[in-house]
Amino acid sequence: MVKISPSILSADFANLERDIQRISTADYVHVDVMDGMFVPNITIGIPVVKAIRPVTALPLDVHLMIVQPGRYVRQFCEAGADLVTMHVEADTEENLRAAIDAVHSAGKRAGVVVKPGTSAEAVRPYIRDVELVLVMTVEPGFGGQSFMADQMGKVRAVREMIDAFNPACELEVDGGVGPDTFRACIDAGANVLVAGSAVYGAEDIPARIRLLRG
Repeated sequence: MVKISPSILSADFANLERDIQRISTADYVHVDVMDGMFVPNITIGIPVVKAIRPVTALPLDVHLMIVQPGRYVRQFCEAGADLVTMHVEADTEENLRAAIDAVHSAGKRAGVVVKPGTSAEAVRPYIRDVELVLVMTVEPGFGGQSFMADQMGKVRAVREMIDAFNPACELEVDGGVGPDTFRACIDAGANVLVAGSAVYGAEDIPARIRLLRG
């Protein structure tokens, strides 16, 4: 079954608990953490993850768009993250491996992320050691961007890697996912879809979540 991970970047931050409850039929809550250095935007961090943990039973899918994510992965796990994903572009392979180990030692799931300009091969060193690979279909940093269909070849390549080396690993797509694009992601092999404005902008959120599941 395809899983849906609505991004709270598109929620009303003044009513965050309410808007998290509105996505209760989803599978994950996607939390976009940006530091203003790895990406040209600043969003939320550890205190917000800690604050929202008690208001939902859904797993928190925390996407770290920060430099040297290993500095903070343990704190995010302690704050309530269930899945912590970090960019392969954000640090050295040695440091990212240590960060993945730190997430696992905290009893949580770890994943790696690739930007549109990064090849599928960049995830190969980590493919056996993670529970999720995230392929970005927009440039990370802002919500509401247009879907980059040319990334579907990368999604297919990552799916082949996962099937060959770690079949239990999930494959997530994030960026511009909506009613017109979700099917391409699923057909390319994704089984987790991140959607922000496509979910929160819908008149009937549960119906939109059902639609995106395919």
